[in-house]
Amino acid sequence: MELQALPSRIGQVRRIISAQLRYWHLDFLIDRAALGVTELLTNVHRHAEPDKLCTVEIELLLDRLTVSVRDNDPRLPVVQDAEPFATCGRGLAMVAAVSESWGARPHEESGKVVWFTLPAHSEPVAVPKRSRYDTGHRPAARRRGRAEHAPARSAVAG
Repeated sequence: MELQALPSRIGQVRRIISAQLRYWHLDFLIDRAALGVTELLTNVHRHAEPDKLCTVEIELLLDRLTVSVRDNDPRLPVVQDAEPFATCGRGLAMVAAVSESWGARPHEESGKVVWFTLPAHSEPVAVPKRSRYDTGHRPAARRRGRAEHAPARSAVAG
């Protein structure tokens, strides 16, 4: 979809992407995709020259969702270290934190494309079952002399 990266339009794009992800039964990606596209569109709004015209695309291939934003500014974005109390400057770092991968490249005609990917499959988290005799202090397997590995967990929702 092509649009002017204005604050009112950014909310509309979030709603459109959310609806498409629901249609694809990828509800678990909505928060991260909405955050990522918001940050990319905000960068266009704040930094792109000569205009704020951009194109947003979402693509689902196999098990990967790619969200990309193309604008007419040829300058590639740079991740910056924001001061602790700064009110801006963390957008690309947030995109990097919530995505599987991200990047930027010059566009063939003019401008650039900034994109990020999300894994489009949900892996169920295995919750170990506890015996009614388990005290909860240590995994039962460890008490029997063998260590079990707990599933990895992430601080990022989704």
